[in-house]
Amino acid sequence: MYYLGVDVGSVSTDIVLIDKNMNVIEKIYLKTKGNPIKAVQEGFRMLKDKYKESEIAAAGTTGSGRTIASSIIGADAVKNEITAHATAALEIYRDVRTIIEIGGQDSKIIVLNDGIVSDFAMNTVCAAGTGSFLDRQAERLGIPIEKFGEYALDASTSVRIAGRCAVFAESDMIHKQQLGYNQSEIIRGLCDALVRNYLNNIAKGKTILPKILFQGGVAANIGMKKAFENSLRCEIFVPEHYNMMGAIGAAIIAKNAVQKSGTSKFRGFNSALSNIISRSFECEGCHNMCEVVKISENNSAIGFFGDRCGKWSSKTSHQVNDLLA
Repeated sequence: MYYLGVDVGSVSTDIVLIDKNMNVIEKIYLKTKGNPIKAVQEGFRMLKDKYKESEIAAAGTTGSGRTIASSIIGADAVKNEITAHATAALEIYRDVRTIIEIGGQDSKIIVLNDGIVSDFAMNTVCAAGTGSFLDRQAERLGIPIEKFGEYALDASTSVRIAGRCAVFAESDMIHKQQLGYNQSEIIRGLCDALVRNYLNNIAKGKTILPKILFQGGVAANIGMKKAFENSLRCEIFVPEHYNMMGAIGAAIIAKNAVQKSGTSKFRGFNSALSNIISRSFECEGCHNMCEVVKISENNSAIGFFGDRCGKWSSKTSHQVNDLLA
């Protein structure tokens, strides 16, 4: 039996299968490209011919698109990214105290005390230091993003670069290039600047204690890892499945949920071949005038979200279709 985890983010959609011993059996990385429904369906098409629906004992979702993904797959658990990342980290390192997570367009810090999340924070406005920003700078410098960290480690010195804002950082990089600094020095300076930005903003006021885990796609950048280690003066650990930790956490949470409930709501892999669309409408039930999103599969409503009172989102698919009739 396997447990399915789906992490739908703004940049990527990650899908994993884990077994009863929490081993990762399958992992799929897909670009969301602004269409989470299509991304989830593409992932399910890849799984459909390899696994039987009866082999999936539970399914969970997380990420910014967790609600829409839940409607599509029939999730047994729908959890925020903080809970999912912390759950996965604790499964690997019971003594973890701090989680640094940097993904495609967001960054977060999670502080744990005795295995319980005691504090957290996420970036709210600026995308400096996230994966998409680093991708853009690597492309502008003509360097493969996979080699970005290696260039940083090759530098003998670090150039001071403003890192408080993505726009300022990019402008300062261009200025340093014009002054004649080489690429390695600029890249190392950028890594140092982005770490300063993270520690002075997202981690401001947080007590960062080892053991520290570095999760998310940016954890693959050894230049960023080294910059964090230099600033925090301690070792940073990168899990084997650093870029799938949210999905792994969702799968573990779903496993625990089904063990309590006894049954799974997983809808199977056939949704990969269905015509699934989303439409929004304004509910006129009260003065809130909520903008509700309706998810339909083959012209039948399978889920709603966006309402404040639960009039729509709390209904089962059969109840919703009766409500619409």
